[in-house]
Amino acid sequence: MKTDDTMQRNRRRILQSAAASLVLCALPPAARAADARKGLRIGVIGSGRVGGTVGALWVKAGHEVMFSSLDIEHDRKLAASIGSGTRAGTPKEAAAFGEVLFFAVPYAALPGLGRDLAAEIKGKIVLDASNPIPARDGDMAKDALAKGTGVASPQFLPGARIVRAYNEVGYARMRDEAHRAGERLAIPLAGDDAQAVKTAVRLVRDAGHEPVVVGGLARAREFDYGTPVFGKPMTATELRKALGLNP
Repeated sequence: MKTDDTMQRNRRRILQSAAASLVLCALPPAARAADARKGLRIGVIGSGRVGGTVGALWVKAGHEVMFSSLDIEHDRKLAASIGSGTRAGTPKEAAAFGEVLFFAVPYAALPGLGRDLAAEIKGKIVLDASNPIPARDGDMAKDALAKGTGVASPQFLPGARIVRAYNEVGYARMRDEAHRAGERLAIPLAGDDAQAVKTAVRLVRDAGHEPVVVGGLARAREFDYGTPVFGKPMTATELRKALGLNP
């Protein structure tokens, strides 16, 4: 008797599972795509020219963004100027809020932020746009450039799934040429985590630019501060050629 009851329960589970699969498959492709493309919560750590510019583009694309910096009043004014889909908070609040985090701070701030936000950033995708500039950040910037930022940044932000992004082109170009006609402005990316890179690719496209995946984090040094391509706006075709990437 117990065996019969067990068999009946198993049959019910199989039928329920099959029914659920049929319902999912019956959804129109557009509905499935819409669900897959739902907006992300993004915490911006450093809402200056780069953070504010890229964050605003993401809001226009349908993402929710929390801006943060050392000046909460600036963040509140920025959020109010952009409108719906934005909010302001402390770096800790933004790091907790975001499914994805965007760091755009002076490079010398990374070690302290990594310590202060250790619990909040662990396991999260972090797009790192921070550049080590020796004249501003001192010896630690020289060390980071010698190693390559793709190697240095993970040491300062342990546990984060880092993608180097949005560090190579000036904020004015990113703002003014978003969604431009023809070939879009190229944004080089480097990361070791496949899902993190996939998310970065999506966010770059959502912002109106063209992602160019250069390779793993070790290859981020190829578009670091001071390299031949740094600060030079290019199309994807031009950037791939400059970096010796396959078309």
